[in-house]
Amino acid sequence: MDGTRPTSKTLAARLASLWWPDAPVIFAGGTERSLGGRVAALYAQVPGDRQPHPEGQWLHLLRGLEGLGARLWWAETDAPEEYLDALFDAFGEDAAAPAGRPADALALPWASLRRPTGERQPHGITGSVLPDEPRAAELPRHVVDVPPGDADGARAELRATGTTRRVPASAKTPAPVRAGSAARGRATSPARSAPEPIQLSQAALDRTRTELDELMRVQRPEVVARIKSARELGDLRENADYTAAREEQSFLEGRIQALEDRLRRGVVVEEAATGRVMLGSAVRVETGGDELTYTIVGSTESDPAAGRLSSMSPVGAALLGAVAGAEVEVKTPRGPVRYRVLAVD
Repeated sequence: MDGTRPTSKTLAARLASLWWPDAPVIFAGGTERSLGGRVAALYAQVPGDRQPHPEGQWLHLLRGLEGLGARLWWAETDAPEEYLDALFDAFGEDAAAPAGRPADALALPWASLRRPTGERQPHGITGSVLPDEPRAAELPRHVVDVPPGDADGARAELRATGTTRRVPASAKTPAPVRAGSAARGRATSPARSAPEPIQLSQAALDRTRTELDELMRVQRPEVVARIKSARELGDLRENADYTAAREEQSFLEGRIQALEDRLRRGVVVEEAATGRVMLGSAVRVETGGDELTYTIVGSTESDPAAGRLSSMSPVGAALLGAVAGAEVEVKTPRGPVRYRVLAVD
């Protein structure tokens, strides 16, 4: 919780701070499939498991849930996400925020952790759901199409050639593991490789954080407001403003996820004052009589039009480690091109 492992009391206090004592709704959700299947998944959910449906797992943290006389209210609609969002709006208008509730908490029923528009309850709790287990890689398959007469050796039997189809030794079924072996009771599966780190300069890291803050604090609320305004205009199936706003939201959420992934995997490369070209360096070069200035950046922030050159590109890779006065040669489809380094900052 908030980056540290909490005690049971501090965790319970955080959960209690999000509780609405006077609100009769404790969870709201939507589904485009069977309602009975979704309810059954919520009842069968074990806190911490990824299956069958962890979205409402906080319901199982309530003591004596079976004796509360809880009821299920449902309604059928052609737009479940849109009307669920409207339901959350109505909940926030009707429920009075209790004292001691965190200032940045969203007005959501206690066990609902996110809105359809992408906003998540900032409860600060992570690791409440187990990570995905590594899955064994599927063996490669080789499919051969044969004429019907050749299937199962039928043609060979008709010809009475005595030909026997043999299975290569490499394709034979492996012998079963005998009791007492070291592998008894264990299923072998390849270990999941760790996410590949992304090299970033400190300036790139700062730009990423600034952009992410702008998207989440400014642009996301603006898009959500436009979705709500467009939804009030009427029929969602023929509402161009609503469709455009939802498409913009989709691109926005994708960009937010990409930036968050970059921050999780980002590794800052120290910029030592060695006079050599490295990640984050501004390099002034001369080639073919023209002077150009590049900033060497990681592959995820490359923008040649803006002068940011990826360290993985042919020119960027050739310039890495060079000092002022050095000449490097880059092989291109049109032939080798020489660059002379004029200055390194």
